[in-house]
Amino acid sequence: MGVPTATRPRRDCAGRARSAGSFVVVLGVLAAAFAVTAYVVPRSARGPGQQEPAGAPVVDPAAVRTVDHSVVYELLGAHGARNVTYAAAGSVLTQHAEVATPWSTRFTRVGPAGRTEFYSLAARNPGPGALRCRIVVDGVVVAEKTETEPDRLFSCAV
Repeated sequence: MGVPTATRPRRDCAGRARSAGSFVVVLGVLAAAFAVTAYVVPRSARGPGQQEPAGAPVVDPAAVRTVDHSVVYELLGAHGARNVTYAAAGSVLTQHAEVATPWSTRFTRVGPAGRTEFYSLAARNPGPGALRCRIVVDGVVVAEKTETEPDRLFSCAV
């Protein structure tokens, strides 16, 4: 009777080859990703050799001509006005909970020449009777409206 001899298990060389093959595939994917990224990245992100994108020409702010507009908002009625809201100088919204009539405010709005400006005045008629709003720009009435229904919100705008 003989004693069995110990034998070494055979190593699977195919498993080792599979590991090396996976490494090569991963390395290939990374190289491809790098190549695509280098091709897709815009030139402006690469540093020297940048080109300015085609766009609107840069205008010197000193070259833009401005115009001053004298603006007057008016509310006329017998019983005052509530919830008065208007676009003032610099297009800032200003509000008053309640004002006595006749009421007016004046301001100067500065803007680029040739640009259409927005003017707005809104109020609630506490009633009874009529409440009239008027917007005057550079001495010319540009909007006017009258509301006769009590507790009705209305506006003049241009």
